Amino acid sequence: MDTAPLPDADSPAGKGKALVDDTAAAIRARILSGEIPIGAQLRQVELAELLGVSRTPVREALRQLQAGGLIEVLPNRGAVVRVPAPWEVREAYEIRAELEGLACVRAVHAVTPDVLRELREANETVRAVSSGGRGGGAAPGAGSSPATPNTSPNASPSTSANDCFHTLIHTVAGNRRLARAIKDVNEAFPRNVSALVLQDNPRHREDNIREHERIVEALAAEDAERARSEMKAHVISAGEQLARWYEQRSATVFRG
Repeated sequence: MDTAPLPDADSPAGKGKALVDDTAAAIRARILSGEIPIGAQLRQVELAELLGVSRTPVREALRQLQAGGLIEVLPNRGAVVRVPAPWEVREAYEIRAELEGLACVRAVHAVTPDVLRELREANETVRAVSSGGRGGGAAPGAGSSPATPNTSPNASPSTSANDCFHTLIHTVAGNRRLARAIKDVNEAFPRNVSALVLQDNPRHREDNIREHERIVEALAAEDAERARSEMKAHVISAGEQLARWYEQRSATVFRG
């Protein structure tokens, strides 16, 4: 079957597509970090000024994000950041639990003492930042956690540390397709909401940290099935807490 050739990267069409992709990525990062909150209107003129581009790539970028489910177009309001349905969260986290469990199985015989140390440091950063209040600056030790491509530069310190913990395991697992699949699930929902869930619920916050500790213990013991089981339970619990957060807030709270 004949297919149309892809535009050359240096051609006007290729450059135009790259600009749209970059614009979509910039808007997506701001949504996932919470800089553009759930329910917020996405005005093309304002976004174009913010990003230093014309309205054309912004318009195409919004179509791209709408196709991906991150935004929606509402009557009389235009494009807004979509409020996920609780069932969507539960379904996505069910998939994520299986994927991250597999990552633990693959990582269990590849972890080194240095990786285990980094995992424990990342978890201690989660503890320190979370106990320090809502949002705040980076906690002591936060700078020791390496940056991860799964985290927006505008993410909260607790989100960055939590993402660092999980991404370390994905990296050690050594399967880029698996890591990409997990990243795709994570990017389906604004990441800052997960941080709000932990901040709003001290008990869940402590459970989250203890679950991380059990995952590290299983990895250190090279117990693949226990590592898988602990990770799956951890992700399912996080998904349930996130789904309940959305259930407790009517869509009218976000849409006004």
